[in-house]
Amino acid sequence: MREHILLECPVCKNRLYSSTKNKKKHTERLELRKYCPYCRKHEAHKEVK
Repeated sequence: MREHILLECPVCKNRLYSSTKNKKKHTERLELRKYCPYCRKHEAHKEVK
């Protein structure tokens, strides 16, 4: 079953992006490289609870 997750910028702590993932197959936290308009650069956004 796929569940919705939020991705947070590690620098400014803004939660800008949402995504889905299969929690049965991937139990670790997801990390994607996304653009942060507040920091004005690409950062590795991490999944939050």
